[in-house]
Amino acid sequence: MNIQVAVLCDAATDDNGKMNLLGAFDTIYAPQMPAIHPQCAVALRATFQPGDEGTRKLSLNFINADGHAILQSIEIPVPVTLPDDAHFLTRNFIVNIQQLKFDEPGLYSVDVRLDNESVASVPLLVRQMAGNTPQT
Repeated sequence: MNIQVAVLCDAATDDNGKMNLLGAFDTIYAPQMPAIHPQCAVALRATFQPGDEGTRKLSLNFINADGHAILQSIEIPVPVTLPDDAHFLTRNFIVNIQQLKFDEPGLYSVDVRLDNESVASVPLLVRQMAGNTPQT
């Protein structure tokens, strides 16, 4: 498997295999702590090759700088079957997250695993606002 896109964004859609992203970001500015980010999405685009076939398990873990989970792990079963005439298979995965809570400022990440093997990590920096810094 090859991860083509792994991003945190305001919203994402899949339109017949085309991934549409809105507002990709890597930093959140919060007016106070703890902070609640109302809505975001993790968008992944993955390509599977021959040899990747079978039922795989994709998991997403939101963790803080100490490696502790801030959200329950999200697990997605992924059946992979390549058509006879295909050299690869591309799939989009979009996970919408509501009311994501951050107890303190710092570095967080979304760790992406396939069958318990790390395949991508999306960094996220949470900063407490000082003055009139725009909120993402």
